[in-house]
Amino acid sequence: MRVLEGETLAPPPIWLMRQAGRYLPEYRQTRAQAGSFLDLCYSPDHAVEVTLQPIRRYGFDAAILFSDILVIPDAMKRNVRFTEGHGPEMDPIDVAGIDALDPTNVIDYLKPVLETVRRLRDELPGETTLLGFCGAPWTVATYMIAGHGTPDQAPARLFAYRNPKAFEKLLMVLAEISADYLVAQIDAGADAVQIFDSWAGVLGEHEFEAFAVRPVARMIASIKSRRPKARVIAFAKGAGYLLKNYRQATNADAIGLDWSVPLDFAAELQKEGPIQGNLDPMRVVAGGASLTEGIDRILQSLGNGPLIFNLGHGITPQADPENVRLLVERVRGGKGL
Repeated sequence: MRVLEGETLAPPPIWLMRQAGRYLPEYRQTRAQAGSFLDLCYSPDHAVEVTLQPIRRYGFDAAILFSDILVIPDAMKRNVRFTEGHGPEMDPIDVAGIDALDPTNVIDYLKPVLETVRRLRDELPGETTLLGFCGAPWTVATYMIAGHGTPDQAPARLFAYRNPKAFEKLLMVLAEISADYLVAQIDAGADAVQIFDSWAGVLGEHEFEAFAVRPVARMIASIKSRRPKARVIAFAKGAGYLLKNYRQATNADAIGLDWSVPLDFAAELQKEGPIQGNLDPMRVVAGGASLTEGIDRILQSLGNGPLIFNLGHGITPQADPENVRLLVERVRGGKGL
């Protein structure tokens, strides 16, 4: 939280995206007990447990709520399901479906998630930041339109070009309800929140402004108008040079960087405020010298400014838990590697 206020700390605080997940044997055990993936997300008992597992094991400086970005369309009755080996699927939405969307009861539907946040704040150590999150409107919209994930989100891009008014309405609905959801998480005990725009990198310059920047700016303005002290991290994966004005345009307190962002460009962005990132998750899989070198380059390039150390995207199931321990030790100045 001090870094989100602009402080530079040595060593920097560290947490990892998807730090609660399939690379941990204790997660896989809890996941088997829970039943379906959505049952895991909506069960406060199980969601609290998996959120706390990496905190117990590694002592990260932040815990992030265990949930999923697609609980929003699930709450809007889009028949979301997770099929083993296929990822998320849902009923594809069309223009008529967008016109029929009813966000009235979304927050009520997501009460189990908010209960998880409340319990986590009670159970976490006082010095451990609790992060809430949601998906950005563009990224959530891509799944709603295609009905599943795609490599380049061509279905959503085509839909946006062919149905601009309907697409704008979808983004507006998602921005409004997602802002309400993040405010509810903050009220339940989240110290800060992150907005994940995981598919921002497929957008051209004009589309990035219209589909990624404006909806997130709308969300942050709505959140801060109601909770002026709220702190928001915005993560537009793959946005590259378009990140140059992203912080100012969205009013995010910190911006997350993926591993493709050059460190000299990251240092320029850091002059304007806190950044988060940006180790390649594959280095955690590889371990050894590649892990050491990646960590050290980031610390040398970005350690003299406000930095939250993280990966450039989520940790993968192939990661060795021992490499994660060595990563934490290295960042914190221990010999580790």
